[in-house]
Amino acid sequence: MTVRIQTADFDAGAEIAALRRGNPKVGAVASFIGVVRDVNEGDAVAEMTLEHYPGMTEKAIEEIVGQAVARWEVLDALVIHRVGTLKPADQIVLVAVASGHRGDAFAACEFIMDYLKTRAPFWKKEKTGKGVRWVEARASDDIAAERWRLKG
Repeated sequence: MTVRIQTADFDAGAEIAALRRGNPKVGAVASFIGVVRDVNEGDAVAEMTLEHYPGMTEKAIEEIVGQAVARWEVLDALVIHRVGTLKPADQIVLVAVASGHRGDAFAACEFIMDYLKTRAPFWKKEKTGKGVRWVEARASDDIAAERWRLKG
């Protein structure tokens, strides 16, 4: 299980290939790539800056991945989350999960992403034509994460 916080972009194809390489038990890999949108709350977004607390952020994400591993049959998982200043269309996050079966891979990947949105300590600031603003948590993200408390 690997968690990386970095400013540099990533090659999703190479990262996913490395995740499954050489393990004949892997029957499925599910992945998610988050990308910076050019509009949020009706305003054009010129750039987004992500901040975090080094050490604490990695630990929080490792705990989220650990919860996924405890719930589903996960052979390996990778989370790469970028920080710093990003432009629209830049990649922000990669979550990839390798499993013996697609159901476990899909569920664990979605769980990790839902919990990243609500429990990982990141702070987002957007630069728009109206100025700079902090991005508030969305109720829809909380609802998405809450459903995992109800099912496995």
